[in-house]
This record gives sequence, C-alpha cells and structure tokens, in this order.
Amino acid sequence: MSEHHGHEHSHAVVTEENAKKLTIALSLTITFLIVEVIAGFITQSLALLSDAAHMFTDAAALAIALAAIKVAKRPADDKRTFGYQRFEILAALFNASMLFVVAVYILFEAYQRFTHPPEIQSVGMMIVAVIGLIINLISIKILVSSAQDSLNVKGAYLEVLSDALGSVGVIIGAVIIYFTQWYWVDTIIAVLIGFWVLPRTWILLKQSINILLEGVPEEIDIEKLRQDLLALDGVESIHQLKVWAITSKNVHLTVHLFAPHADRNQLYRNAYEMLSHQHGISEITLQIEEDECVVHEHEHDTIHDHETQSHSH
Repeated sequence: MSEHHGHEHSHAVVTEENAKKLTIALSLTITFLIVEVIAGFITQSLALLSDAAHMFTDAAALAIALAAIKVAKRPADDKRTFGYQRFEILAALFNASMLFVVAVYILFEAYQRFTHPPEIQSVGMMIVAVIGLIINLISIKILVSSAQDSLNVKGAYLEVLSDALGSVGVIIGAVIIYFTQWYWVDTIIAVLIGFWVLPRTWILLKQSINILLEGVPEEIDIEKLRQDLLALDGVESIHQLKVWAITSKNVHLTVHLFAPHADRNQLYRNAYEMLSHQHGISEITLQIEEDECVVHEHEHDTIHDHETQSHSH
C-alpha cells in the first residue's frame, strides 16, 4: 500500500504584492550598482568597488527571489514532473560562484595596492557611499513588511541589510581619508567588506550544492526522524528512507514501513501528522507493507548494492 500526500508551503509562496516590492528594490539596486562601479573607477576607491561587488549580490538575490515567483507559476509537465522550482537553486549556485571570483579579485587588488596606494578622491567616494546607503535603506523599508511572511523575500532583505553595513564602512573610510590622507584605509575597508561577503557566499554555495546532490536538508535530524518513525504504533521496521529537498523549503520524504498488524489508515494519519508537525515535512510518500518477504527482499537488494560498490572501488 502506497500513499502520497503533499500541499503547497503557504509561508514560502510569494504574492504579487511581494513581486512588485522586489521589482522596485531591484530597479533601485541595479541603477545604483552601475553608478557605483563607474564612481569606483573614477575615484580610484577599491572600497567602493568592493561595496559594488556586494551590491551585485543584492541585485542577484533580488533577481533570484523575483525569478522564483515567475518560475514557480509554471506548472509541472511530462518532462519536468517536479516543475521548475530548481531554477532558484541553480541561480543561487551561479550567484555564489560569481561572488567568489569577485571577492578573490578584490583581495588580489588589495594586495597590489598595499605597496602602491593610489590617491583617492575621498569626497566623491563619500557622496556615492551616502547615496548607496540611502538606496539600501529605501529597499529595506520596502521589503521589511514582507520579510516575515516569505522566506524568499527574507533572503533578499538580509542581503540588502548587510550591504547597508558595507556602505557605512565606505563612508567611515572616506571620512578618515579626507582628514588624514591615509589612503591605505580604503584598502583595509575593501578587504573587510571582502571577508564579510566570503563566509555568506560559502554558506550559499554549500547549501545549493547539497540540494542539487539530493542531500538531506540541514534542518532535518535524520536519526531522530528514523526513531520517530519506528516509534509509531504498529511499525516493526523501516527501510528505503529517503529525504531530499527540491528547493530550500520544499522537503520531500519517501519511506517503506513494515507494519503487519497496524490499521493502515490510522498509521498513515499518525505518520503524516508527526512528519508535518515535528519535522516540517509535508511532501510524503509512505509504503506500508505486511509481507515480511518483501522487506527481506529490499534488505538483500541494499546489501547487494553496497557489496557491488565496495568491489568496484
């Protein structure tokens, strides 16, 4: 007996209103990103270019969140039975890879500049950074009300919030350079922004790869999950337990339960309630088995697969 149950995660669905907010924030960010890159080259400020790199991540995060809304609307078809939700993960992977390249370039450029710091136009640097901070604050104001309702928007909101801190760093650097002529301060701030971006980039990269490799989501305790399934009334053993994610919040589970004396309908209801409430999984496929021969057959296949793999190494 095999049963499946699933429903949409209402907290992860982004409304048209949120799409509008993301579009406004994205337009503001992209416009300023272009201005900041040009200003960075004109003023010779590496801190501005470093902050622009961070602004690029904001734009990418906003674009990913917006794309996820558009793509999620596309229905599943015969070629893609899960739909197009993985687009969000592929975009995040691309975003993280690009960020690594940019961060490494900034750190290399900073190393070069330590020996020959160029003269920096601190006033121009400060004006651009202040405008950047204002743009970020507007985006924060637009997104903050939706950040609690949508995980998609929350990710974009956190990106913009952290970039606002980068703009503050550039402003502080510009003030110090204006009064002291210590041009190396610009390089230090660029490095600090670079190191601020890298850990978040690594986390994003790791999460994206884990989802693409069908890994168990980080928030799922697989051992506790196994024990909770075994604790269900009537379950004697479990096998073929598989947990994976389609996107960061769309978690799926399939499992075979050997329960020869259980009321199947009641067992299914108990299992679904436990998995959805205690583990946050609602895309569930359960196969409830009574025949012990079938269980042994599955166990034999699993052992045979492991032996085949070990011989091939």
